[in-house]
Amino acid sequence: MSKNKWQLHRAGLLNFWYYDDEFFEFADGKLLLRGSNGSGKSVTMQSILPVLLDGKKSPDRLDPFGSKARKMEDYLLGEKDIVDRDERTGYLFIEYKRQHTDQYMTTGIGMQARRHKTMNTWYFMITDNRRINEDLLLYETERHAGETQQIPLSRVQLENRIGDGGHVVRTQTEYMQLVNKYIFGFEEIDAFEDLIKLLIQLRSPKLSKDFKPTVIYEILEAALPPLTDEDLRHLSDTIEHMDQTKQQIEQLEREQEALNKLIRRYDDYNTYMITAAAHEYMETKQQYTRKANVLEEKKREVEKLEAAILNLYERNRTLEQEKDILEKKQERLRHHKVWNLEKDLTNEQQTLEEIDADMTRKQNQVSEKKRLELRTEDNISTLEAEITDVEETMDDELEDLQLAAEEASFMQHDINEQDFKRHQMEKFDFTVWRQEAEAHYQLLDTITDEVRTYEQLQQQLVDFQKKLADSSLQLDTIR
Repeated sequence: MSKNKWQLHRAGLLNFWYYDDEFFEFADGKLLLRGSNGSGKSVTMQSILPVLLDGKKSPDRLDPFGSKARKMEDYLLGEKDIVDRDERTGYLFIEYKRQHTDQYMTTGIGMQARRHKTMNTWYFMITDNRRINEDLLLYETERHAGETQQIPLSRVQLENRIGDGGHVVRTQTEYMQLVNKYIFGFEEIDAFEDLIKLLIQLRSPKLSKDFKPTVIYEILEAALPPLTDEDLRHLSDTIEHMDQTKQQIEQLEREQEALNKLIRRYDDYNTYMITAAAHEYMETKQQYTRKANVLEEKKREVEKLEAAILNLYERNRTLEQEKDILEKKQERLRHHKVWNLEKDLTNEQQTLEEIDADMTRKQNQVSEKKRLELRTEDNISTLEAEITDVEETMDDELEDLQLAAEEASFMQHDINEQDFKRHQMEKFDFTVWRQEAEAHYQLLDTITDEVRTYEQLQQQLVDFQKKLADSSLQLDTIR
């Protein structure tokens, strides 16, 4: 079964030229007009086709000979000397029908012309299968002086009549797009315009004078869109600059290889520096741990020594009390009359000397412990200073990496830094850092190439625009 395409079915004119309300019936999309010269065959057809296809109403489109002598307003109002009419509203329309089904579509143009003023035009399409003069009228009937008159609808009245069953637009471009969308179905509007140009060429009157294949070939060739010098200039310039572009590409490839080598060296250097800093950090951290353990041990020793010192102080106080008691006892015994008390005195003196010697040793031990405590505190201060320096160095390195990541838009750095800080008390593996940095570098390298290509294309565009401006200036000068 053949495709169920649209065919011309009816054409109509309302209040146009010498027609009040006229219809032309098509048979299988074909129409034969017969009549003597000057009877209006050409005017009728050129007012319908291709005007109702693309909506253009320029004077050269209304005359197959290309003359601009008569405008669309003249067909509405007529010549002033013949017809005393200063205002008139008219309609042109075409009805399409599916080849094998009873589906209808109507497209048309409404025009309001006033003498010596710009013509008001609107365009319409009926898509809900209604037909003019059967389901919908383009005029209203009024009686004046006992006579029935047909008053064509205004644009607003037509919009109300059509409603949701179609479209009413104000511009020729919108109308042309509607016709192409619903009737012809070209993917590009340019293809539809090329079809209209071909129809205009084929209706040329010289076909009837010399119906030769060569003439038809020339007409069809003229209907094709020409290639301008500007179109050919792009091709010639492209061919001319192919060698230069190839040389530039080779040079860029060499430069890219050199840059890749340099970048690999810098990457190795950065990896080495980061590894060295991490190694130094780990060693410092281990040293810090060892010193912290030593510090804890020293603190425990200090606590023990302080406890011993307190005991010694307590012992010293007890001995001092005992010494006072013995001295008083010695004094009493010295005046005692009993002879054996002298011996007790001697024994007590020896005991006192031993206590004095023991107290001296304890005091020396306390002094030694105090000196050891001071040295330990100095060592702790030194270790804390070293740890602070290492932490500051590490913070500086992380800050430098943060700045580098921001400049390179490396968003993964914050996550890596947080992970590093969470595990900095452990031995940290930088493999993931290197892999992500390498992947980001490759991305930056790709972006650099694209930016360089974009800048080259921009420069080429500027050169082309300059050449175009020079050519336009030359053309204007020649004109």
